[in-house]
Amino acid sequence: MSEIIQPTVKQGAEAFRSGFVSFTGRPNAGKSTLTNALVGQKVVITSDKPQTTRTVVRGIVHRPDAQLILVDTPGLHRPRTLLGERLNDLVLTTWGEVDVVAVCFPCDERVGPGDRFLVTELAKARRSIKVAVATKTDLASPDRIAEHLVEIAALGAETGIEWAEVVPVSSVGGDQVGLLADLLVGLLPEGPQLYPDGDLTDAPEEILVAELIREAALEGVRDELPHSIAVVVEEMGLREGRPEDKPLLDVHANLFVERDSQKGIVIGHRGSRLKSVGGRARQQIEALLGTPVYLDLRVKIAKDWQRDPKQLRRLGF
Repeated sequence: MSEIIQPTVKQGAEAFRSGFVSFTGRPNAGKSTLTNALVGQKVVITSDKPQTTRTVVRGIVHRPDAQLILVDTPGLHRPRTLLGERLNDLVLTTWGEVDVVAVCFPCDERVGPGDRFLVTELAKARRSIKVAVATKTDLASPDRIAEHLVEIAALGAETGIEWAEVVPVSSVGGDQVGLLADLLVGLLPEGPQLYPDGDLTDAPEEILVAELIREAALEGVRDELPHSIAVVVEEMGLREGRPEDKPLLDVHANLFVERDSQKGIVIGHRGSRLKSVGGRARQQIEALLGTPVYLDLRVKIAKDWQRDPKQLRRLGF
């Protein structure tokens, strides 16, 4: 008779807590940077381009008293494409499945219509606890931060949301990131450890690699192009015949864009830009996986893929 393995429960003076926290907010509110800061390692790509996050990636924070699973979601926005509609659906579904929803409000921007739209939608999610996080405090003066906190409180009152906590943080400077973790843990239910020690994310390596390539491709591109770039890892594996002490990971990936003109931008003059993208991505992949990497990138056209259901399925959406 096989042994039944029970979930691991950490022993201590206080009961162990575990649960899921979703970071949400409008595009470019600092959700991904905050996720990485709490995990202590890069598990989510970041960019100053809106709508960088397209998938739900879970980052795992291990503590003696708790396991905090952070769910980084795309920014909620008014969609203009079928992709945008599906990303919004992903956000709304996630809100109904987690224990806590933490809304990020960047301090260097006023609380505006986009925030009001998001919080009004969030008010419909009755089950989850709501927390407000004032992000990017390193970009604002103390007076502006205080004003921002008042705006956040007013928005909660206006939309019928009672914030369980309102916390100003700087993910870049590390200010109050530990305090935020403590407060989030305090809102989680008692429960067992959900992931093994050492796991920092549950995303498959192919997904993480594809995201790192897309992050490198987003750097320095024109405003209209980021939304049109998608990356699929077609093949990934250790090269056969290599000595054990000199492994090499072969990665073959395709970058998809929607038009010929975009393909030219991504490749650059005589392939210079694609070479630069490959170099940056390879360094990040090697840092993540701890293995030397051979990266083969190809640029292909998937015409109007953001609006085409068949193309969206092919690209994993």
